[in-house]
Amino acid sequence: MAFSSIQKETPVIFNLIIINVLMYIAQLLIHPFDVTQWGALHYYKSSLFKPHQLITCMFLHDPGSFAHILFNMFALWMFGSILEKFLGSKKFLIFYLICGVGASILIQLTIPFSADQYAKTAPELLQGYSFADIAAAYKENYSMIGASGAIMGVMAAFAYLFPNTALYVFFIPIPVKAKYVIPVFILIDLFGGLYQFKGDNIGHFAHLGGALIGILLIMYWNKTNRKTMY
Repeated sequence: MAFSSIQKETPVIFNLIIINVLMYIAQLLIHPFDVTQWGALHYYKSSLFKPHQLITCMFLHDPGSFAHILFNMFALWMFGSILEKFLGSKKFLIFYLICGVGASILIQLTIPFSADQYAKTAPELLQGYSFADIAAAYKENYSMIGASGAIMGVMAAFAYLFPNTALYVFFIPIPVKAKYVIPVFILIDLFGGLYQFKGDNIGHFAHLGGALIGILLIMYWNKTNRKTMY
């Protein structure tokens, strides 16, 4: 689909993609000011935390991985375009931002748990650092970026509103209904958040926060409009 068509039919999706791409370029090119550090979400008790990060983090991506923004923007277009047409542009934008902020808030609530999980097996233990010091350092330096939390909210709403839509998933040769695919993604994030593996830098709790807010919000908005579902 041409960009002009996306701009006309789903202007919020178009502008969200443009903003994310421009911010990604800024992350790569603007120096010495560190756009990533400025906008990434830090723990609210960290000296690096600023309130704007609850929102700005959802417009930034890993500057060292083009795949991060590529897959996020593809998912945003794939699921968000249908949702924007269904909700209307203004309501969709409100929905998207609420899901993103919801993801940021859940991250804040779960950072202490993640810090403890990391400290249990941290290599710094072998260097003589205490569990408490490692956990404290984790909380001070933690940062999170990416649109995935808000996008997971979009995907959860999509699965609720259009449960029987057939989706093609990598490595699965047959289409699978949205009501099966997206809950599996959510379960994977739940497992990944509770049992954090070494080297896993995915914001699983951000995904879960976005999905939770997304499904609750769309259920509330749609509770008197069930006839439109299929």
